[in-house]
Parts: sequence; C-alpha cells; structure tokens
Amino acid sequence: MNPQDFLRKDVKTRLSERYMVAGAMCSLSTNCEHVLEAARESFLPVESALILVDFSVRFWVDSDDPRQPPWPKPYVRGLSHLVYAGFDTGSSMLADLRTRRVIGRFSAAMAADTTYWKTVIFPMLLTIVGGSVGIAELHCACVAKEENGVLLAGPSGSGKSTLALALSQTGFGFVSDDRTFCSLDKDEVHAWGLPTRLKLRREAAVWFQELRNGHPTNAEACEPDLWLQPERLLLNRVRRCRPRLLIFLERLGASEFRLSRMLSGEAWNRLDKDLMAELPEAVAKRSGTIAKLVESPCWFLQYNGEPHTIARKIVEHIARS
Repeated sequence: MNPQDFLRKDVKTRLSERYMVAGAMCSLSTNCEHVLEAARESFLPVESALILVDFSVRFWVDSDDPRQPPWPKPYVRGLSHLVYAGFDTGSSMLADLRTRRVIGRFSAAMAADTTYWKTVIFPMLLTIVGGSVGIAELHCACVAKEENGVLLAGPSGSGKSTLALALSQTGFGFVSDDRTFCSLDKDEVHAWGLPTRLKLRREAAVWFQELRNGHPTNAEACEPDLWLQPERLLLNRVRRCRPRLLIFLERLGASEFRLSRMLSGEAWNRLDKDLMAELPEAVAKRSGTIAKLVESPCWFLQYNGEPHTIARKIVEHIARS
C-alpha cells in the first residue's frame, strides 16, 4: 500500500451492507462494525443484492489513529464533480459525483461516535451525493399522519421547527425539522428524515413547558439554540412519508392566521431558490422530483401567535381539505 494514500483507496473493507437512503440504494463497505451500526440506525437496511446500487461508499477506519473528541467543525470543498469533506486532520471523505462513489478514512474514536455519524457525517454525505441520484434536499420541516406528510417551508426564523414540534404534539409523527429529503419512486414523491436532533431557538422555550423543565441538551446556557432529541420529548419519529400538502410560512409581527392558496409555479420558484448548485444531470433528476411534489396542494401561511394554536388551525384546515 502506498504510504501517501491518505484515503486508503486500495485497502480491503470486508464488511458490507446495503441500505435504502432517502429512496436511493446505497452500498456501504467498511472494516468497522461501528460504522455499520450507525448506518442501520440512520437508513433502512436492505437484504436483497439484486437491486441496482445508485451510489457506493467505502469507509476505512484506522485503529492506530489516536485522535479523540471533541471534533472540530467540519468543512466541505468542491471542484467540479469532486467534493471533499474534512472532519478532523485524520478523518475525511471524497465523493466523485459522476461515478457516484465515495471513499473515506476515519479515526477509531470518530468511527465509534454513533451520534456524530447520525447527526453530522451521514447527513453531510447525503447532502453531497443526493442530487446526483435524484434526491431533492429541501429547506423544509416535515410531519406526517398515517403516511400522509405535510411539508413546512420557509426561510430561517419562519418557525418551521417550532410548528413541526407543535404539530407533532397534536398527533402527527415527526419526520424532520429543517431539512427534508424527497425522492421520486414510480411517479410518487416520498419524503425522508434522518435521525438528527431537533433545533429550536432558545426563545421557543416560552411556548413549551417541557423545554423549561430541563430537556435541552446544550451544556452551555449561553448557546443561542436548543438541540433536542425528539424521543426525549416523547415524539413519534417517522422515517418516511408521502407529502400531500406544502405550506410556505411567513411570520408576521401581529397575532394572525391568514392562509391562501399558492400556485404550483410559485411554489416551484420558492423551493428552487434554496436548492444547492449541482451538475446539470443532477439538476435534471432533481427537477423531476420537485415538479411532481408541487402537484400537491400548496398554501401560503402568514401568521404569528402561540404555536399550538397555529398548529390546531392547520389541523382544522387539513380536516376541511
């Protein structure tokens, strides 16, 4: 083996499994059982070897690497079809978007950090390769009831996460709070969430008694955001659903609730402006997913007020629709 081969592209990784990842088939090979454990908790394992693979991943873990947490802030750099993601000086991955192959190496301590894989590495992986396999990563929260999903779209600060939590407390399942992955299968859109944490602005605690009772996981009280495990809030986490309704949010200064129908073309434009730049072939695949998605009813909600009150009004609107 070439000692300069940092990513160990020729090393053997004999552990291998397949997963359904936001509607795409992924083959993952590694030399570390911890990585597979994190993948099983993040994606849907697939037993069949007959289904064609959409992208492949090979992660090698260096048992001699002594690096330990806390982990620095990750960074991403791209050049044409190549994207590099670094997690610390000894852990990184490289994606080729044209061949849809990802290789990487990680320290043993990072490989054993299941939470870091579920909340940082795997979401970043899907962000990087998703567009190449037709997955649209939308700046939306998502909740679902009986597999029927509601997407909440809007800019930062529009209340997506807060309303997703309030709706989840009225009987909806929690899918995601900020980023939702959508894919097209047999002319039907599916929305997928990952087992990431729920992020709320700290001032949202005024609306939720359980947040004032010590559930936030931030160690530092000065942190501007609250990071929460949905399970600790007794929310029913749902991995996927079929979006049936899109609601675009705009927070007003006064306590109001104004809901109006939005044309599919405007909904398309609002979703498109938040999408990441991709290679032309990836844009074409992703566009098919979004075109089908905006065929669902789209609404524009201008509002302000107590989140549970707004959530109940949304539920009443859905019941009348």
